[in-house]
Amino acid sequence: MTVPPSAQPPVPDTIVLVHGFWVTPRSWEHWKAHYEARGFRVLTPTYPGFEVEVEALVADPTPVAEVTLPAIVDSIADVVRGLDRPPVLIGHSAGGTIVQLLLDRGLGACGVVLNSAPTEGVRVVPLSQLRSTWAVLKNPANRHRAVGLTEEQWHYAFTNTFSEEESRELYRRYHVPASGRILWNSVLANLMPGPQDAHVDYANPARPPLLFVSGGEDHIMPPAIQRSNAAHYRGEPVPELREYPGYAHLLPAQPGWERIADEVLDWALAHATGARTEPAGAQ
Repeated sequence: MTVPPSAQPPVPDTIVLVHGFWVTPRSWEHWKAHYEARGFRVLTPTYPGFEVEVEALVADPTPVAEVTLPAIVDSIADVVRGLDRPPVLIGHSAGGTIVQLLLDRGLGACGVVLNSAPTEGVRVVPLSQLRSTWAVLKNPANRHRAVGLTEEQWHYAFTNTFSEEESRELYRRYHVPASGRILWNSVLANLMPGPQDAHVDYANPARPPLLFVSGGEDHIMPPAIQRSNAAHYRGEPVPELREYPGYAHLLPAQPGWERIADEVLDWALAHATGARTEPAGAQ
């Protein structure tokens, strides 16, 4: 039976880009301009306390040390709820975790996660990920600190397929310290009883469609993590997976990003759902 036009969900007119750790919304600068040129409104909300430029956060990382994952998710959820129709949600790295948490609340028309950090219950820990995050995890005292990466650590974790010169330029433009608290809590979540901050209901029937995108050369969130994360979901809609060989973690800035940006948006528009009701108890 054909669905009357009035009953079909509205096509999203807004894209919300969610950044990850060790960067800010500036890391989306190319995607934002690209999507705006296609006629979309593009929002790049940041974390509470991060409403300053990269250089200011590097000079004073106090907001990084103090932020929590629930506060981040609640803040971006407020942005999404304030829109007149459900947007496309796209998250990179830890932003992918945030997008999964938003979808679990029934927010958004659909979600795309790029080189996503895992949600609770994903226990795959490749050696390259351990090496990439060792700057934080080597010292339990970092749970109370903002922890930055050196240029060499950045090159290994984020830009291993880039030249050293390109990596250095991106480090100086994008890099900020990351929250040791959130990173340590994500490690401990699988060892603690009960749901933690990054918990999602993998069988939630109110979850909008989800696409996992993985860079084949990603060190910090390699394809094995994306595959494991996607495999945790049960029921409909079944998450989809796409892998792009040759791409590092900082996929949104790697040459050829335009094709990926267009392909994931085309997927999103084809799979977007209408407004959904948030599960009882969602904040």
